[in-house]
Amino acid sequence: MGTITTRDGTQIFYKDWGKGQPVVFHHGWPLSADDWDNQMLFFLGKGYRVIAHDRRGHGRSTQTATGNDMDTYAADVAELAEALDLRDAIHVGHSTGGGEVTRYVAQHGKGRVAKAVIISAIPPVMLKSDSNPGGLPIEVFDDLRAQLAANRAQFYLDVPTGPFYGFNREGAKVSPGLIQNWWRQGMTGGAIAHYECIKVFSETDFTEDLKKIDVPVLVMHGDDDQIVPIADAALLSIKLLKHGTLKVYEGLPHGMCSTHPDIINPDLLAFFQA
Repeated sequence: MGTITTRDGTQIFYKDWGKGQPVVFHHGWPLSADDWDNQMLFFLGKGYRVIAHDRRGHGRSTQTATGNDMDTYAADVAELAEALDLRDAIHVGHSTGGGEVTRYVAQHGKGRVAKAVIISAIPPVMLKSDSNPGGLPIEVFDDLRAQLAANRAQFYLDVPTGPFYGFNREGAKVSPGLIQNWWRQGMTGGAIAHYECIKVFSETDFTEDLKKIDVPVLVMHGDDDQIVPIADAALLSIKLLKHGTLKVYEGLPHGMCSTHPDIINPDLLAFFQA
């Protein structure tokens, strides 16, 4: 574990375990590198070098009031990859982290990236508009901002208790530990960065990034994702990728890496090894 200091003075916390081909994990909002514990241990045991960082404003990285935008997130990853001299790397991103992977690989990854995976990810763009009629209306994201500003601690209990892991579905096997760990990770980060990241994950358009990527990309999405609905995400992204493979998981929620690692990890490994 360590930190790098970016050009604007932000400290980015990261974990770097093992040797072998690097696999870099990019977490979702408002979480941290800890959201990848299961995958980090699994792939460390398979002989990979596993790396995960806390995005600026999240986890143990600097609680920045500036740079909370997708271009800066991707630039931070580029600085981390350079500092750790990562080559032939596989980048795996969940949700907002999937957007970060997409922007990084498209704009900074030339010569350093072998493959990419985006899971339950926000591309191409979440916000409804004339050009994206299937998106979510701005009022959805305004409501998220209002809840965060009013009572972040309660909001960060409500999200994992309900739609994030699908624990609001009839018959769901609820894990109090997952709920508490989501809350812990969220509350470790900075309120302003998390507030501004709602705009980032809802309004950033990755259409041109997806078109530009020339390495193999695995697109994984649950068809019961209540956070990033599959119809306006994975089903559109796959059409824009040059070398994309789509895997749809029946009945799985947004946080399926945590609820169903027994399904997700073997599929990731098969893609890595292909």
